[in-house]
Amino acid sequence: QVQLVESGGGSVQAVGSLTLSCAASRLTVSNNCMGWFRQAPGTEGEGVAGIGRDGSTKYADSVKGRFTISQDNAKNTLYLQMNSLKPEDTGMYYCAAVRWCMTAFQALDAITARQGYWGQGTQVTVSS
Repeated sequence: QVQLVESGGGSVQAVGSLTLSCAASRLTVSNNCMGWFRQAPGTEGEGVAGIGRDGSTKYADSVKGRFTISQDNAKNTLYLQMNSLKPEDTGMYYCAAVRWCMTAFQALDAITARQGYWGQGTQVTVSS
């Protein structure tokens, strides 16, 4: 079955950086919209970044200018480069794939609605 496996999480001090990876199997990232969702304890969570099949990208306002989503089609892997991390970035980060959509806007909408295939998540903890 489809597998999305996240890695790269960890503990980092504020203003530090992390890069998350999401390796896909039995699913081709270039044929799907892809994205990242994060959830902190006690919150509903938010769609952080999405990348459409058309190459478009979209970010939540909270991470715009600090996070960059990208994918390596040859490695069938999705990435999230996170710079200038803040304590409020702490949470479990999930990779998701949505087959039906085309644009990053649609990707973030779908991921926020918990649609598509999801990985198990990787924890990011940012200390002040």
